[in-house]
Amino acid sequence: MIDLRLLREDPEALRASQRARGEDPGAVDALLAADERRRDAVGRADTLRAEQKQLGKKIGKARGDERSALLEQGKELAAAVKTAEAAQAEADEELARAHRALPNLIVSGVPEGGEDDYAVLSHVGTPREFDFEPRDHVALLEGLRGLDSERGAKVSGARFYFLTGVGAQLQLALLNLAMQRAIGNGFTMMIPPVLVKPEIMEGTGFLGAHAAEVYRLRDDDLYLVGTSEVPLAGYHADEIISLDETPRRYAGWSSCFRREAGSYGKDTRGIIRVHQFDKIEMFVYCRPEDAEEEHERLLGYERDMLAAIEVPYRIIDTAAGDLGASAARKYDCEAWLPTQGRYRELTSTSNCTTFQARRLNIRYRDADGRAQIAATLNGTLATTRWITAIVENHQRADGSVVVPEALRPLLGQEVLTPAS
Repeated sequence: MIDLRLLREDPEALRASQRARGEDPGAVDALLAADERRRDAVGRADTLRAEQKQLGKKIGKARGDERSALLEQGKELAAAVKTAEAAQAEADEELARAHRALPNLIVSGVPEGGEDDYAVLSHVGTPREFDFEPRDHVALLEGLRGLDSERGAKVSGARFYFLTGVGAQLQLALLNLAMQRAIGNGFTMMIPPVLVKPEIMEGTGFLGAHAAEVYRLRDDDLYLVGTSEVPLAGYHADEIISLDETPRRYAGWSSCFRREAGSYGKDTRGIIRVHQFDKIEMFVYCRPEDAEEEHERLLGYERDMLAAIEVPYRIIDTAAGDLGASAARKYDCEAWLPTQGRYRELTSTSNCTTFQARRLNIRYRDADGRAQIAATLNGTLATTRWITAIVENHQRADGSVVVPEALRPLLGQEVLTPAS
């Protein structure tokens, strides 16, 4: 949730953010109105309770007819207090609904517009020129006996798969490399639960516009996570944490689940857009004034991992309309896929400022000992999808794949050779 003080002091900044996202700026005015009604309701209830308290003192001292009259007045006042408290409760609920409906305030400089309105910040590496017709990742992995999509569909349905043999080994090597690097950079390794309560899923902002993407277990009232960002954000819910010396940095290893609602007909081949995958996710709690610097640091860690797998990529500043509700800014790193002739997202990092922590009640103490809302950030360090970029960019004419040097000690091979 956004800070209500910001709403009252600078509502136009929030309206501009809404317009940049392509969303209704009227949501800001609805929240302003709900905030005013709630403050009026609280004031009315407080005034009546104070009157009731003073009347109680008078009744205690009164005698005879005066006492009887005051007692009658007390009944009327008690009814008025009850009505005012009901109105306050209704106003509280109305404010909460309007508050949760408003996405985060974007950071200054984020491009306006939708999915195609991103700004390219940099290109790293040059797409390879092939002297043969390159195979796509499905053909390569099937030739290596590393992927079985047919049996994945037989067992679980469309967009499921088996990673087999070297395919499974390649994923483990990739994720282990990412986790080793995260630990080396001061992150605490976490293997979180992948089922979370509704309040945790909602607190991270995933039950708004993207609720259709989330798997729900209705009998248990739990949700399967699409990223370990969710349980890692919930890890310190309703806590006051120490941020005296350094941010809290966690790296979660988990399976992730996404319904891919609305993606019918898109990326139906292979492991680019699937219902289940594994991922290493960085998650950070820090002071709000440190969030932008921390965001650049997370992007740097992602760049180091992309350099390790030796693929050309570009970095984009995602447009406001393509941000999730929680993100104030998001950088995507997109790797070149030769057989598609374009860059495809491999990883992203988001600065969520205080939006998630305010919803989850995560605080720290400032220099004066006062509790303040923390900031949260996240970023992906490796995921199953990375395999597509690795095998396509490092393939040879005979269908073999040269293993990037950083992965060789973990994989135990320099070249992946097609099965006979």
